[in-house]
Amino acid sequence: MEPGFDEFLHVPARLSIVALLAPAGWVEFGFVRDAVGTSDSALSKQITALANAGYVTVKKGRDGGARRTHVRLTPQGREAFARHAAALEGIVAAARHAPAEEEAS
Repeated sequence: MEPGFDEFLHVPARLSIVALLAPAGWVEFGFVRDAVGTSDSALSKQITALANAGYVTVKKGRDGGARRTHVRLTPQGREAFARHAAALEGIVAAARHAPAEEEAS
């Protein structure tokens, strides 16, 4: 396996969440839910797992009376995502440079 490959982050739902958060600061829960295309409960489960791993921080508060939850990557989460993305790029690069198998005659 490529150095930096993170099996925890490679779970499709987690990878989608972290990739969405990578270029941003605080992101509203509902935006993440809609962008990833998941339910509140499924997203909450993945965000809890990411928070327990130290990859995201969750902030809950009120915005004019409405409860809002915001999420952002921690520095550790940004580094883990960068390492994982580099590992994936390495895997893809190796596959592109692999010799093509000759067709059987």
